[in-house]
Amino acid sequence: QVQLVESGGGLVQAGGSLRLSCAASGRTFSSYAMGWFRQAPGKEREFVAAINWSGSMTYYADSVKGRFTISRDNAKNTVYLQMNSLKPEDTAVYSCAAEGSGLFSIATMTSQAGYDYWGQGTQVTVSS
Repeated sequence: QVQLVESGGGLVQAGGSLRLSCAASGRTFSSYAMGWFRQAPGKEREFVAAINWSGSMTYYADSVKGRFTISRDNAKNTVYLQMNSLKPEDTAVYSCAAEGSGLFSIATMTSQAGYDYWGQGTQVTVSS
């Protein structure tokens, strides 16, 4: 069992930055690939970014590429999402998730169904 708790959300003006954190407890954090997803009001949850167990491979949705950076610190059991140049359309509840298959592929990491554990989410609101 893995418990995930997100933090760092809030209200920011367009063009600003936020860093989200996802703290994990339970089973060995470093054995899981990690992903960030988001869900805006009235929309389906969508993939944002993913990172493999060691941090050597990352993948991003086109909508955030070049603006967001995912990273992890296995010693602290934490994954981060640095969000720069935020836009009003980035407003959503952001959730982290853990995926334990060991297969870091686009299909695996972008599909919600492949993730084993989810956090409760943190709200990010970007004002124009």
